[in-house]
Amino acid sequence: MTEAVATNENKKKQSPLQWLDENFESIFLVGGMLAIIFLITWQVGYRYIFTKFTSGASTMVAAAPEEIARYIFVWISYLAVPVAIKKRDLIRVDIIYDKLPARIQKMSWVIVDACMLIWAGVITYEGAMQITRLMKFVSATPVLNIPFWMLYLVLPIAFGLCILRTLQDIVKQMKECGVKDTAIALVFGAVLCIPLILPVKFPTIAVLFGYFVIFLALGVPISMSLGIASIFTIWMNAPIAMSYVGQLSFASIDKTAIMCIPFFVASGDLMGVGGLSRRLFAMADEFLGSAYGGLALATVVTCVLFGAMSGSGPATVAAIGALCVPAMVERGYDQKFSAAIVACAGAIGVLIPPSNPFVVYAISANVSVGKLFMAGILPGLLVAAVLMAYSYWKAKQEGWRGEERPRTAKTKLAAVWESKWALMVPVIILGGIYGGFMTPTEAAAVGAFYGLIVGVFIHKEITLKNLIPAMIGSACTSSMIIVLMAMAQIFGSIMSIERIPTMVANFILGLTSSKILILMLINILLLIVGTFMEALAAIIILVPLLLPIVTPLGVDPVHFGVIMVLNLAIGFITPPVGVNLFVASGISGVKLADIAKAALPMLGLMILVLLVVTYFPPLSMFLTQFVK
Repeated sequence: MTEAVATNENKKKQSPLQWLDENFESIFLVGGMLAIIFLITWQVGYRYIFTKFTSGASTMVAAAPEEIARYIFVWISYLAVPVAIKKRDLIRVDIIYDKLPARIQKMSWVIVDACMLIWAGVITYEGAMQITRLMKFVSATPVLNIPFWMLYLVLPIAFGLCILRTLQDIVKQMKECGVKDTAIALVFGAVLCIPLILPVKFPTIAVLFGYFVIFLALGVPISMSLGIASIFTIWMNAPIAMSYVGQLSFASIDKTAIMCIPFFVASGDLMGVGGLSRRLFAMADEFLGSAYGGLALATVVTCVLFGAMSGSGPATVAAIGALCVPAMVERGYDQKFSAAIVACAGAIGVLIPPSNPFVVYAISANVSVGKLFMAGILPGLLVAAVLMAYSYWKAKQEGWRGEERPRTAKTKLAAVWESKWALMVPVIILGGIYGGFMTPTEAAAVGAFYGLIVGVFIHKEITLKNLIPAMIGSACTSSMIIVLMAMAQIFGSIMSIERIPTMVANFILGLTSSKILILMLINILLLIVGTFMEALAAIIILVPLLLPIVTPLGVDPVHFGVIMVLNLAIGFITPPVGVNLFVASGISGVKLADIAKAALPMLGLMILVLLVVTYFPPLSMFLTQFVK
């Protein structure tokens, strides 16, 4: 019996309770994702279509969908966390973990689970306390008059589920470790908590960053490391009240602007399962496939086009790499080069708008999302140009030629026509934003809705079978970003109260006043950070520290956003945490070290582009003048 058949047999044997335990959160994630896409699309449609046939817009009908969608978004963002815990699909730093013996790795998961229990337990309790306060001092939402205490129920419910899923994981891990190793791990975890009960008062900055670094090293997910370090700091030094943990966990993500993140993620996922990415690749191959390195050139172009839909580097590598790498290998390209070019070109996905890192940076730095999107276009195209130039040179050296077949104006027009529905996605998203018709959140929702309609009714490649996992994946992927932002808000509040960003800025500016040197030092820091930390986490943590350093030097925050995102995009292809490398390795079957080696020349060219972007601001800022 094959593994697939065995899995199906096991599913058939599941009792209703077992099925519910397996899929409880996922039911809400699928329904919630579809609901927020439809609600925001309805809001746009009502504003531009339905009001044309009525005497005027109803305030209730116009504003209610956004309010409902925003709260559904908060709920599914937190309900996706227990799913991620169950699957161990969490963003964490694995540098030390990967080098540990198998026995110690198993023990480390007990410590990680214990930390997650503390984190989830505190937020569950503080969430319940916040509900009690809101029931005593009643307040409600402005449009639908929903009592806030009902909305805050997500905290005890979702984080209560986190406790349940973590306990299930601990039981499973205890069976793997045995009683002795479990006890040793728990004792080690208890030792970490000793400073909490000592009568000595440690400096707040030492506690906050000390615990954060320790938890990262132990492999605790980054968002939870931020949360637990904040909780321990509040417990020991009380820079803010513990009640703020419950308040900020909800209020920090109850923002319409943040909602565009799950929409961009869903848009990319729907493009993949709906067949749009395959058609884009076929079109690029038709135009470029006959040249030296033609398929590699087509790969880069397709990554640019797909990046203009998904806003994600790893998603671009996954969607396009699955098409391009086998095709390149079949036509005689070196497998290592094929995987490397996809990994590097995938990094363009966070520079070409829309871009999730740009959205997170815009919120962290309080700058215009539209200007950031526009600022990333030319640097993104420059990265694409240097990768295509290298691919052409390398292919000519190796004699890799495209497929020999007739490519006429007729066949090219046919390829464009076949891709017409896919090419409309960036037009809808970017045209909606820059035309002033939609906000980035609305444009992202309409783009996801459009991809769903095209995939279901036109290409007919989206079915219930692939739609459900796509929606669950979109919810879980975006949830990790959202929870990271929520925990970073708590962490950042403590930093602000303790004036840590000001202290860091004064220290660095005291070393040198040279703008050139400071920007060089920041680039080096970001390149190093990008090798071991996920880009979104790095943005959230470092923006409050670095922005106060560069703004006094006359660096525009929008320009600095491009510098930062480009640095961290390079981090996608630098070990040990080069996410694009891992995705490309999984797709191609090539060892990660071999891909990294093949990518070195491309990495060097991308760093040259980084230097040009850093010291020639007009490259980033030129197009922003066309955005209000």
